[in-house]
Amino acid sequence: MTRLTASVPLRDIPRWAALERELLALLDTAWRRFAVRFTEPDGSLRYSGGMYGRDGVDDFYEPFFNWPALYRLGGADDLLAAAKHHWEGVTRQMTAFGFVRDEYELGYDWFHQGESLPLFLGICAADPADPVFRERARRFAGFYLPGSPTGNYDPTTRTIVAPHTGSGGPRYGVGEDWTEYRADQEGMRIYGLPLHDVEGIHEWDDLAAPGAAARMGAAMQERMGRGDTVVNLAATTLATNAWLYDHDERHRTWALEYVDAWRERATVAGVLPDNVGPGGIVGELHGGAWYGGHYGWTWPHGLHTIAAAATVAALNTVVLTGDTARLDFARGVLDTVLAHAVAQDRIASRGSLGPGWAERLGADDDTVELLVPYRHGPDGWFDYHPIPVEPVMWLDWIGHDQEDRALLDRIRAASTSDWTAVRWFHDKEEQGHEAPWLEFLAGRNADYPERALEMAIGQVLRRLALIAEAPTEPEDGDIHFWQRLNPVVTEVLTQLVTGAPPAVYYGGLSFARVLVADAARLRPGLPADVAALVRTAEEDTVVIELVNLGDAAQDVELVCGAFGEDRIDTVEFDAASSDAASGYPGNSHRYTIPAVSTIRDRIPVDGNRLVVALPPRTRIHLTLTLTRRAFQAAHQLIRPNQENS
Repeated sequence: MTRLTASVPLRDIPRWAALERELLALLDTAWRRFAVRFTEPDGSLRYSGGMYGRDGVDDFYEPFFNWPALYRLGGADDLLAAAKHHWEGVTRQMTAFGFVRDEYELGYDWFHQGESLPLFLGICAADPADPVFRERARRFAGFYLPGSPTGNYDPTTRTIVAPHTGSGGPRYGVGEDWTEYRADQEGMRIYGLPLHDVEGIHEWDDLAAPGAAARMGAAMQERMGRGDTVVNLAATTLATNAWLYDHDERHRTWALEYVDAWRERATVAGVLPDNVGPGGIVGELHGGAWYGGHYGWTWPHGLHTIAAAATVAALNTVVLTGDTARLDFARGVLDTVLAHAVAQDRIASRGSLGPGWAERLGADDDTVELLVPYRHGPDGWFDYHPIPVEPVMWLDWIGHDQEDRALLDRIRAASTSDWTAVRWFHDKEEQGHEAPWLEFLAGRNADYPERALEMAIGQVLRRLALIAEAPTEPEDGDIHFWQRLNPVVTEVLTQLVTGAPPAVYYGGLSFARVLVADAARLRPGLPADVAALVRTAEEDTVVIELVNLGDAAQDVELVCGAFGEDRIDTVEFDAASSDAASGYPGNSHRYTIPAVSTIRDRIPVDGNRLVVALPPRTRIHLTLTLTRRAFQAAHQLIRPNQENS
């Protein structure tokens, strides 16, 4: 491996670097406090209540979802073991409730299964040498391969045969919770009717008529509970994660076959459909309509769930193939709704998700955004909300297509929101600050790192205060309790340290332009007292600054690409000029650090990683020239003297 040594003394401590280390130290306290207060010695969550219907497994994994991500960024050494301990404890807990079999969800929809996965995926990425989790990854992926005893996949129709699937095979219907769809379920009124062609039920209040709720429930079980649905695309993550271990061609072949089947349907229909019947025909259970499937275009969230599933699957194809050709179908989802876009105000009062969007954007009644329809029914498109930045950002981040960059510019131009603002907003997905980060990378928001890190520290302190006031376990049925209290925040650290957004919450793999590792201790994440900041993340260039704030020398290994797929062609870096050599911190005599003149040096690398030696109190500014996806993607081990992948 190429090895560099930083030689520029640290005269002034960058505020972003000090805040980054402060946040990491605070997070180390925070996750421990959560574990002590809310978990049992066996790793499970403290809970004396019951589990009902089919829903809820995800809610027990989600409180720990980003703990492995924190470890990979530089969290404590024992955090990885804690994450594994809690995954195994929750898995045993859910098995005892009858919701998990063979260490995997018995059978539920892939919107919620996607929410269950980040903890497991993060462990796999953080420690690919663990043979137990490797075996689990292969076994879980096997539940969806052709010929699996589960019967989840039909190779003749290229469909996952039901919306609810898992280790127990297909579970037909949409669950015991929906045997009736009643008018008095006021929390669902905002989402409207799941099906719009059930006899005698044309609007919400019609559900109050005798027998109407049961008729709607029966139609949901029969028509929405069989056949394939578009959110099942997220299942390709299981196969992609398994493939990253050993490149078993079965996993790659199945994932691409399944994605291509949906791409072909989108080509025929002119839109990505949300349902395929048992015979492999779009609209087979919905009168020929391409809409109406479970977690599809009509009910309940529309674009929110479909864009996430399509983005997850499209990103998986890039990992599996090394090319971006299949991004087209995720882009097509956005093109479909953009054909009906309008720039309008009054965000909070619109549709099913308006209040949440207003909070995220800090929008008042006069705030204007580019709105698109999220849902479609027999009467056409409806439920307008701001176009989500996340899927557009992902397309631009991984493909760097001018079309996607132009769309980001169009969204920004239509918005009267301040894209540089860092709003003190937090949700369970650990996302929502894409706009100010993108502005930072574009050179239009210079102090974003400092303001974002301050916000993140505030988020942790707020969660710690809530933890101190909370009971040690929730009331019966309040299984979202722990998500609201998870004190681990990783969105900003992920952006700044890796040059990537956080993983798509609903089943996405974690990506990075740069992975940072402790080369001396052979573990992922920032070494002690070291801070990192990715300032530029373009198609062929990454600019990263490393700072050692401590009194001990540290070796930092940089790996380009989350899966070591990017080749570093050259590295350009700053070095102290020869006339400043006497000020080098490695010298034994004490001195006052003078202003040091620097020069820029450039050397070839021709590999996917390099090591930077950081003497005490030094910094280095690196410009990496890259060829993206030059190597086959794989889970990355940190090994001494490892050769290029």
